[in-house]
Amino acid sequence: MLLNLESPVTTAHRAKLAYIYVRQSTAGQVRQHQESTELQYRLVDRAAAFGWPKERIEVIDDDLGKSGTASDVRGGFRRLIAEIGLGKAGLVLSLDASRLARNNHDWHQLLELCSLFGVLIADGERVYDPCAYHDRLLLGLSGNMSEAELHQIKLRLHQGERQKAARGELRLPLPAGLAYGRDGRIGFNPDEEVQARLFHLFAKFRELRSAKAVMRHFQEANLLLPVRPLNGPSPHDVAWRPASNGRILQVLKNPAYAGAYVYGRRRRTAIGRRSGSQRGATEAVAIQDWPVCLKDAFPGYIDWEEFMANQQRLADNLNRYEADRHGVPRRGSALLQGIAICGRCSRRMGLHYSGPHGSYPVYVCRADQDQHGGQRCQEVRAPGVDAAVESLLLEALTPDRLVLAMAALGELENEARALEHQWSLKRERARYEAERARRQYDAVEPENRLVARSLERVWEDKLRQAEQIEIEYESWRRQQPVSLAAADRAQILSLGEDLPKLWKAASAIERKQILRLVVKEVILDQRPASGQVWMRVIWQTGAVSEHKIRRNVNSYRDYADIATLEARVRDLVATQKIDREIATTLNAEGLLSARGRPFSGGEVHLLRKRWDIPTVKINGTEHNPLQWPDGTYSIKGAAAALSISPQTVFKWLQKGRLSGRQLAKGMPWQITLSSLQIAELRTQVRRTNQSKKEAS
Repeated sequence: MLLNLESPVTTAHRAKLAYIYVRQSTAGQVRQHQESTELQYRLVDRAAAFGWPKERIEVIDDDLGKSGTASDVRGGFRRLIAEIGLGKAGLVLSLDASRLARNNHDWHQLLELCSLFGVLIADGERVYDPCAYHDRLLLGLSGNMSEAELHQIKLRLHQGERQKAARGELRLPLPAGLAYGRDGRIGFNPDEEVQARLFHLFAKFRELRSAKAVMRHFQEANLLLPVRPLNGPSPHDVAWRPASNGRILQVLKNPAYAGAYVYGRRRRTAIGRRSGSQRGATEAVAIQDWPVCLKDAFPGYIDWEEFMANQQRLADNLNRYEADRHGVPRRGSALLQGIAICGRCSRRMGLHYSGPHGSYPVYVCRADQDQHGGQRCQEVRAPGVDAAVESLLLEALTPDRLVLAMAALGELENEARALEHQWSLKRERARYEAERARRQYDAVEPENRLVARSLERVWEDKLRQAEQIEIEYESWRRQQPVSLAAADRAQILSLGEDLPKLWKAASAIERKQILRLVVKEVILDQRPASGQVWMRVIWQTGAVSEHKIRRNVNSYRDYADIATLEARVRDLVATQKIDREIATTLNAEGLLSARGRPFSGGEVHLLRKRWDIPTVKINGTEHNPLQWPDGTYSIKGAAAALSISPQTVFKWLQKGRLSGRQLAKGMPWQITLSSLQIAELRTQVRRTNQSKKEAS
């Protein structure tokens, strides 16, 4: 090629090196489009036509098979940038701008460096000088068109892919429980153990209602999960991995197990991009926003309705009261954890534990305090409410106690049989692997010891694994027999008939799980009546019942139905009952004090003083006589008989020198004095008085 007179190539440029940049986007293009690759290598002749000797022309082809959308994976492009920055380059030659970069960041970085160091850029048509305004403008437009072209290519490919997915014909990676048949249709994995393990997983989640509970069950039973990794030494092959919470959730959230063909479950987002990565992170797309969702497209382990119910259950298991999610039952004595609703603002109530040991549960609604800085709606102490709900639950389950016991018995036997089936499949697979290793060892020529020794080691490893599984199976059989003994069946039936005993034997988590099967929500409000908690129980059947519960208070000002208590005390006083007898009667009638304890005589005495109710007098309204009809003395009578003051009588009663009794606090004393005791005490009084006179 002859140079024109307007060529920007100068002797200064030829004094430096010429670099030929060669790139193809994928390894497939390198193999199939060899003409394009050869055309790029022939740019060496074009550089020689510009006046560069062959030995001063370098070809950079390190990026063959790499995309031009980013520079972090293109070592050749980074090398080219470094050579320009070191001032070694006089010309950069590429077939077109798209070969150098497919994004404006890398392209304009290249232009900036070339303009700073006076490097020319050439393509298959002409030579550009980045220092010249018009050439810089054309190069900038060329880079923009290169990036836009890539966007159009991706858009067309994506539209075609989505159109094919809308018909259900796009071949997508399948989870371990499904597989493509020879006819291209999707069906169950032909491996019976894979099918049984996944059916067991969905059945346990249906029972336990928690992914972590299912994970713990699998770990306790030593059951592995089938997975199909997309990367690694054997991609798309089924592998067995320990059950983790993430793997359990992957199975439960995969719509393919419900027989649905879904495209577009995740999309890329710029938020959460890792440092140094050009590709953005992905985020989950809501089910209602999936671009393609073809239900019942192939057989599933569960139906679509159960899949949606599982998603709702997983969302509810998150402990987020502000999002109206009750969470899974957790440790702690509060029975209504997660299902208590505030009767004032209709928000879900939280929970905290108070007391010196942090063991006293309280339901609290702090939504206004957290969101608006206001006051708390209300706090409701849990013990009284929990006891009332517990009584209602046991009463509701009493008619079906025998049915429940039989169902529990059947559930235990079914679970034992299901685990026995899982173990049988696991043992069968171990025996097959050992037999397969033996056949491989037998098939090798005896003289080929290099291979035979390796296959022998593999056979021994498989035999050891099969033996270990047999040992674990026997240990499991000893701990959990497949069939229940007659004594165990009788004990389970007796526990089922005695629901209170069974309820007390259950753990806190198990009680909450039982309650949630019967009760949906409980609305609490202690505002309508003083000293009471209004409670509305919403049952799972849709029925609603309302109840009032007396709550403990610190003062009788807040006591529930204080007027009834006062009237009852007055009636009992009118029947000539003393404080101790009144307390016994109130306790027998089921009444409790303000703090929830049984009444005592002293508490009745304080109530009488509060309401100005006079005590019962054994002599009616008359003054106390010196001596009572039974021969005992009053305070004045004892003082007269002993020639001492009434204050001395009280002092002697306190010290124990005199013996007496009161029917109740505030009633007259009845002092027991014999003639001999009176004579001795009078003599002691005279001696004491005589000693005081002599001393004075």
